[in-house]
Amino acid sequence: MNNRIRTLFIDDDKSLIDELKLYFSSSAVIEVSHVANDGEEGLRIATENKDSIDLVIMDTLLPGKDGLTLLKEFNKMEAKFKIILTSSVKSNLIFNNVDAYNISYVLLKPYGAVDLENIVSSTFFTAKESLANGRLEVKISKMLHSLGIPSHIKGYQYIRESIMLIYHNPYIIGGITKELYPEVAGKYRTTSSRVERAIRHAIEVSWNRGDYEYMEELFGHSVDYDRAKPTNSEFIATVADKLRLDLNSFSR
Repeated sequence: MNNRIRTLFIDDDKSLIDELKLYFSSSAVIEVSHVANDGEEGLRIATENKDSIDLVIMDTLLPGKDGLTLLKEFNKMEAKFKIILTSSVKSNLIFNNVDAYNISYVLLKPYGAVDLENIVSSTFFTAKESLANGRLEVKISKMLHSLGIPSHIKGYQYIRESIMLIYHNPYIIGGITKELYPEVAGKYRTTSSRVERAIRHAIEVSWNRGDYEYMEELFGHSVDYDRAKPTNSEFIATVADKLRLDLNSFSR
C-alpha cells in the first residue's frame, strides 16, 4: 500500500462523489483512485485494478449490478481490498452477512466526508499508528468539525492545509501573508487574497455555529470569545499548537 489509501468509490450519487473528490483531493489519508457510477462499471474497475486498490466504498443500491452482486463477485476474485458499504436503509441481509463478504464497516447515509475519513483511518490504522505515521488530517478534521466549519466550503480546505503547514513549520506563522497564503494558493491554483478571504469567512462561520465549550477551551486564553473572533493567524496558530500538545502527549 502506498502512502495514501487507494480507494474506489462506487455510487450513482454524482453530487456526493464530487463532494468527496474535492474533500479528499488534499487528504493525507485517502486517495480517490477510481470512481464508478453503476455496478457494472464498478465491477470492471475493481477486476482490472484489484491488486492496486486498497479500499472499495460502495452503495448497496446501484444501477446495473447491485451491491450484493458485487460483493459475491469480489469474493470470487479473492480480492484483498477492504470494503466499506454505504446504505440509505438498514438491511438485515447486509448486516447479517458482514463477515461472509469481508465488509469492514457499514455506513448509513447520509454521512459526511469527515466521518468517512475517520472511519477509513480507524479501519486501516490503530490510533498510535495513525499519529506515528503523521496522519494529522484525521485529528485536524475532527477539530474543525467541532469548531463548526463545514467541509464543503473552500475555507475549510485552506485552513486544513494551513494548519498542516504551521504544524510542521511553526516559523511560517510570522509570514502568513508572504509565505503561508502563497503556499496554499499555489496548491489550490488560486490567489493569496482569495485564500485569506475564504479562511476569514470560514472562521466567521465557525464563530457562529461551533461548539461553545470547545471553543472556550481552545481560544479562551488567546482571544476574548465575547468580543471578537480570532484573526486568521490566531486561529491557525492556536489549532496547530493544540495539535502539537495533544500529539506530543500521546507519543510520550
